[in-house]
Amino acid sequence: MKRQNRRSFLHTAGVLAGASAIPVNEIAAKAFIDGDDTIKVGLIGCGGRGTGAIVQALMSGQNVQLVAMADAFKDNVEKCYKTISSPNFTDWTTGGTVDLSSKISLAAEQRFSGFDGYKKVIELSDVVVIATPPGFRPMHFEAAVNAGKHVFMEKPLAVDGPGVRKVLAAAKKAKEKKLNVVVGLQRHYQTIYRNWVKTLHEGAIGDIVSSRVYWNGAGVWIRARKPGQTEMEYQMRNWYYFNWLCGDHICEQHIHNLDIGNWVHQDYPTQVHGMGGRQVRNGKDHGEIYDHHFLEYEYADGSRMFSQCRHIKGCMNRVSEAFHGTDGSAPKPGVIKTRSGHVIMDHDDSNDPNPYQVEHDELFAAIAAGEYKFEDATNGAKATLTAIMGRMASYSGQVVTWEDALNSDIDLSPETYAWDADPPVMPDSDGKYKIAMPGVTKAV
Repeated sequence: MKRQNRRSFLHTAGVLAGASAIPVNEIAAKAFIDGDDTIKVGLIGCGGRGTGAIVQALMSGQNVQLVAMADAFKDNVEKCYKTISSPNFTDWTTGGTVDLSSKISLAAEQRFSGFDGYKKVIELSDVVVIATPPGFRPMHFEAAVNAGKHVFMEKPLAVDGPGVRKVLAAAKKAKEKKLNVVVGLQRHYQTIYRNWVKTLHEGAIGDIVSSRVYWNGAGVWIRARKPGQTEMEYQMRNWYYFNWLCGDHICEQHIHNLDIGNWVHQDYPTQVHGMGGRQVRNGKDHGEIYDHHFLEYEYADGSRMFSQCRHIKGCMNRVSEAFHGTDGSAPKPGVIKTRSGHVIMDHDDSNDPNPYQVEHDELFAAIAAGEYKFEDATNGAKATLTAIMGRMASYSGQVVTWEDALNSDIDLSPETYAWDADPPVMPDSDGKYKIAMPGVTKAV
């Protein structure tokens, strides 16, 4: 009975989005004009992930046309446009070349740059793909929903408590308007995870007692400061290293694993404590984020989730999840064992479809059919809050509760979005940024 109740909770939260269609009025679910089945899609955020996401939208198998795109930087817009409009574009899913030019209807005046370009994209589109740095997503998502547009949005969905609250409010409005929203937590669209989690929810290893989730790797790119850049431009170019834009790597990457932990536990954590710091990534070009976090999350039923994320070269790498139950274990995705070690599931994912493509295939199929099927934003916001509260705990050294994080008034966003405005954090006279100090920093 407990499992069934918690499974119902997750269905409401949208974690099992796509499991079944919700019958609605066809006109309410469609965002395009009856009599023309063209779905006009716009892209906000033209970096690497935005380029990948819009290609997957165009390859969804539906009558999709890219009609607008925007990025803060004009060169990002033009690079993305040149890449995807090439007749010899390489599809990284299959390794073959594809010609998407027939699906791109973009004159120069439909390619926008600057902080307000997103408004024009929303105006021209039926579906909006949001792949900006995370700090912008609450604002862009809210605007898209207010305009009545379906949304694909990358994760995480925010970087602070006020941002999460804004996304949750917009998610409620999207549900009322029957707007499909898919979030780029693609494991929910990955066959191995769908089968694995379903089997665990059916009680294959009994009640979940604990979980271990990991994102340990070498780290990501660094974009060096260039002569003549304002501080705002430098931080925007090097967005991964500033919390107002990224939320720290626990939010930007480790959210995937934390989300799987919540999915399997069928709940969200009540509190968290742990530690973190900067051991090797501590230069002027590393902004203000940590290079490692270790956290212990607690759920209402007393179960625990132990979390590791690290960006340090030359170390053991692991990006995975594992679960332990009263009757067995699930040591890695797709594998389930009894207490005696008997293997009852070992999923071979070598022929599974690409989940990055599946999430777009399913979203655009629902929109084309006039169906309302996807409400990912609520779970996406709560998965984001799970990561944010972890950052709060490691930065402050304190126990942080779910309510602490959700109701926090610490707003990381800048007062003004302009190239000559000061961002929320500024370097000192030596070019370094203030780093969170456990025991001193107030993080809630």
